[in-house]
Amino acid sequence: MDCIFCKIVKGEIPSSKVYEDDEILVFNDLNPQAPIHFLVIPKKHIESCNYITEENKDIVGKIFLKIKELSKEMGFFESGYRIINNCNEDGQQTVKHLHFHVLAKRKMTWPPG
Repeated sequence: MDCIFCKIVKGEIPSSKVYEDDEILVFNDLNPQAPIHFLVIPKKHIESCNYITEENKDIVGKIFLKIKELSKEMGFFESGYRIINNCNEDGQQTVKHLHFHVLAKRKMTWPPG
C-alpha cells in the first residue's frame, strides 16, 4: 500500500507528533491553516468515512474523545474549534486514509469554501 499516512504510522515518514497510542495518531499539519492545526488518524487503514463499518466504528468515537481531551490540554476547549473530514473527490480528500483536521485559535468563517 502506498498510503502516506500509513507510512507516517510506521515511522517511515517523520511527523510532528502530538499524541500516539495503539490505535490513533495525532500530528501537526504540514501546511497549517490556523495557529493550531493537527490531524487525527486511525492507525489501521480506513480509506474514508464511506468505509466506516460495524467492525471499525468505535475508532471514530475514540478519535472524537481524544480531540475533546486535547482541546482542554491545549487551551481551546472554551473558545472553540473546527473538526473537518473530507470525503472523496468533491469533498477534497487528498489522502485516502480516514483523517480529521482540527483547527483552533482563530475565528472560523462560514461557509468554509
